[in-house]
This record gives sequence, C-alpha cells and structure tokens, in this order.
Amino acid sequence: MELLKWIQLLFGDYGYIVLFLGLVLEFIALPFPGETTMAYAGYLSYAGKLHFGWLLALAFLGTTIGITITYFIGLKAGLPFIQRYGKWVLLSEHKLERAQKWFNKYGQSLVFLGYFIPGVRHFTGYFAGMINLSFRRFALYAYSGALLWVVLFLSIGKLFGPQWNLAFHVVEKYSIWVVGAIVVILLTFLIYRFRKPLSSLMYKLVRKLKPKPISKTLK
Repeated sequence: MELLKWIQLLFGDYGYIVLFLGLVLEFIALPFPGETTMAYAGYLSYAGKLHFGWLLALAFLGTTIGITITYFIGLKAGLPFIQRYGKWVLLSEHKLERAQKWFNKYGQSLVFLGYFIPGVRHFTGYFAGMINLSFRRFALYAYSGALLWVVLFLSIGKLFGPQWNLAFHVVEKYSIWVVGAIVVILLTFLIYRFRKPLSSLMYKLVRKLKPKPISKTLK
C-alpha cells in the first residue's frame, strides 16, 4: 500500500514523465516498480485523467531506451565491468548468475521473454551486449517484447478500472502463461485470417521441393 501511495504522489506531481523516466531507470536496474506503475497509469487513463495513447508511447520509449542503454553498456564494457560496478545498480553476483542460467537455457529469445520473468528483464540488455548479439536482432526481440509488455500492463488498468490492483496481481503472477496464451491466440487468428494465401504459398513450396521425375531416353 505504501508503494501505491508513493506512485500516486509521483503521478500527482509529475504526470506522464514519471512513467517514462521510471522505466528508463528500471532497465538500468535501479529500483522502480515499472509494472505496478504502468497498471496504475492505465487506471488513470480509465478515469479520464491521462491519455492512453500518450501512456503507451512514453512507456514504450522509456522501456526501449532503457534496455538499449544496457545493451551498449554490455557491448562496450563487458562482463568484468558489470561484475565490478554492477552492485551500484543492484546487479549482484547472484542475480548475474541467475540471468546467465536463463540465457543459457533460452538463448536470444530471452530478450523477448525476459520482460515477463521477475528479476530477469533488468539483465537481458546487458547480456545481449556481452554476447555480441547483433543490434538488429537485439532490437527485433527487445522492441517487440517491450511493446507486448507495456500494452499488457497498461491495459490492465484501462480495462479493469477500479479492480486493476486485483487483476494486476493475477497477471503479474502468471504473466509468462498469459503471454503464451496471447501469442497462441494471435497466431491462430493470423493463420485463420490468411489461410488462403498461406495455403497457396505452401502449395507452391511443396511443388518446388517435389523431386522431378527422371526421364529415360530410349537408345
């Protein structure tokens, strides 16, 4: 409850800028409750106090700028720098080891999935840089994941209104499963919506891959 009061005071004093700067700082691994703040901001949009479009744009920019900063820190400074100075931004040795295990398990896809895994999203940018992941591939995973993340948590407040806090705790607990369900639903919809072009494309690919019969010449 104290956390929520603090967030309410910040929005009362600074408005939209709270969301943008808070998310930038969170991804540098400074303590800021990004998900709670987004859900509450969505509620303020529901109440007509803030514009949902501006919230979405600023949350997306804050998230992508923050994680991109960490990517370049990891790329230029490397693991020794993070191990030496990471404690100043709450990147403890234990948390680094945990993030490294996740990276070893899921590889590059963790840059996308990491947003929904508590205690992991703060490290994915650093590790993506440290393993020299190309910026194009990093941006593809990081920015698409950021968009889904901010839409999900802003929408909690926007859709559930006064009950946002209850819905937030449920989604926060099962966020990775919620995201999986959303992805499956989207893929199912896209496959159904474009079933005819996809069917035609598959037919053409099968015809190209089908071995041609060998003609026999009579002597």
